[in-house]
Amino acid sequence: MTHTASIKEVARAAGVSVGTVSNVINRPDMVAEETRVRVRSAIDRLGYVRSESARHLRAGDSRIIALLVLDMANPFFVDVASGAERAARAAGLGVMLCNSAQSPAEEAEYLALFAEQRVRGVLVTPADTTGRNLAAFERHGIPYVSVDRVVPSAEGCSVSVDDVEGGGLAVRHLLERGHRDIAYVSGSMQLTQCHDRHTGATAALRESGSANARLRHIEGERMDVAAGRDAGARLLGMSPRPTAVFCANDLMALGVLQSLYGAGVSVPEEVALVGYDDIEFAAAAAVPLTSVRQPANRMGHAAADLLIEETGGAATAHEHQRIVLRPELVVRASSLRGKG
Repeated sequence: MTHTASIKEVARAAGVSVGTVSNVINRPDMVAEETRVRVRSAIDRLGYVRSESARHLRAGDSRIIALLVLDMANPFFVDVASGAERAARAAGLGVMLCNSAQSPAEEAEYLALFAEQRVRGVLVTPADTTGRNLAAFERHGIPYVSVDRVVPSAEGCSVSVDDVEGGGLAVRHLLERGHRDIAYVSGSMQLTQCHDRHTGATAALRESGSANARLRHIEGERMDVAAGRDAGARLLGMSPRPTAVFCANDLMALGVLQSLYGAGVSVPEEVALVGYDDIEFAAAAAVPLTSVRQPANRMGHAAADLLIEETGGAATAHEHQRIVLRPELVVRASSLRGKG
């Protein structure tokens, strides 16, 4: 096995104390030039590399931000991570990316690991909607920012999108295209995003004043392509079948599209389809997907900026903020059949 030189070995080789070696590394201006040269020579000769993790555990000044997301298979979270990484790099920091797989238990394990490693701070899309995991994490005194949702009981900053408005944008568009029998396909309604998008959808339906308009709901356990295919199979079994479908994210919408295509159901001629997030694959689908765009990259960047401010030199002046960004409807072929 390769031997890694210790700071004690460097001190012995240079004929100085461990404290002097530490000063050469961290506060060189405090050490005489002759001693600095001798210590640097010993460091180079022995191949010594200081342990950043040990130094940060002592100093409480880690250069690592942790980012914990629900599902790294979802390109939406890749875009969030890209924005966060860009902001962190500009501040001289690194990002450690972890995936909770939508599991509150796995989320709790990661938060405990972050506390153990004394990361600088955490960006988290909470899987536990009760806020208990974050409440436990708060006791360690490590700052965090909630991303893509607001946990009412949490005390930290948050950056999210107005999902009530987003759900309204999707359903108003379908109503304007003449649809009155609409299905909403979502993950668990325990997830704030799914609940809020449903709230916006039902509000748009109510505001339309159409007596014969209705919103039917298909709820799945997850929010991936496979869950969308399962929802599509359930749609195909409905009688009468809805003429339009609004999905709580694009991955589910792509799964629904696969099911409908496999059954010979034409989109949008027989069933119109709207997704949410506007991931890169939405525009590249066999039938380009109408979607409610979330500014994912900007969300990640803004969340990292808040965390950097809270953990930096201006921390004493930091005030917790809840930033809410606006969604945007991007219309493509999947919802553009004729009215009627």
